[in-house]
Amino acid sequence: MKVRKVTAAAAVALALSVTATACGGSDKDDNGSGGGKKITIGIKFDQPGVGLKTPDGYTGFDVDVATYVAKELGYSADDIEWKETPSADRETALQRGDVKFIAASYSINDERQKKVDFAGPYLLAHQDLLVRSDDKISKATDLNGKKLCSVTGSTSAQNVKKTIAPKAQLKQYGTYSECIDGLSSGAVDALTTDDSILAGYAAQDQYKGKFKLAGLKLTNENYGIGIKKGDTKLKDKINKALEKMVKDKAWDKAVKDNFGPANYKNDPAPKIGDIVK
Repeated sequence: MKVRKVTAAAAVALALSVTATACGGSDKDDNGSGGGKKITIGIKFDQPGVGLKTPDGYTGFDVDVATYVAKELGYSADDIEWKETPSADRETALQRGDVKFIAASYSINDERQKKVDFAGPYLLAHQDLLVRSDDKISKATDLNGKKLCSVTGSTSAQNVKKTIAPKAQLKQYGTYSECIDGLSSGAVDALTTDDSILAGYAAQDQYKGKFKLAGLKLTNENYGIGIKKGDTKLKDKINKALEKMVKDKAWDKAVKDNFGPANYKNDPAPKIGDIVK
């Protein structure tokens, strides 16, 4: 009887251990060792230079930043499961727990901060114009009478027409890739969105040397890493990882690798918590 009691106790202990392990499967970063656990990170799949899914894997500045942060949390690149998080789904994905954090050209603003928390910022981007390399457009008012492209549903082009160049002719396509094709063919004269996204497209092999950024800095877009509301422990760890990435120059390398071919004149790495209005 005594042997059976010990065996039963051991079985119960083993069951409790397995249950505890299963419940903590996504918390490898809490203790720095996870025994093969995975981390799910949200990124964009369709933004060259920022977050892009390719036949060979995932590339882009956000991917490099997220990979570095994950490493500092205790995960190798093989531990990462990438999840596409379109702009409209980012807050929901965090609230549901679909992802641990999101790095997806995610601008910090007051409305979003009501729903999620942000680490960072890790990049200061700006609304800008992408034009052909031989074009004379050098300021936003030059767009009067020109064809300005942006994607359907975006407010970027509408803001330019409303506040800067009222005579600009808006052309809205379904994707930025269509705008790029229109710019290449001459169907449109300029494309507007965040300069980081524009630089990413211009840096693609097939477009190198064809386009240039106007460098207008029409808005300030503070890219942050989105996390679930109230997770201060994770926020602090990510902020420390971002600071280390800047200090050891990995941040500079990621900028050059992903945006360099477009002659992207980036701002210095922002300080944690420094939101530029």
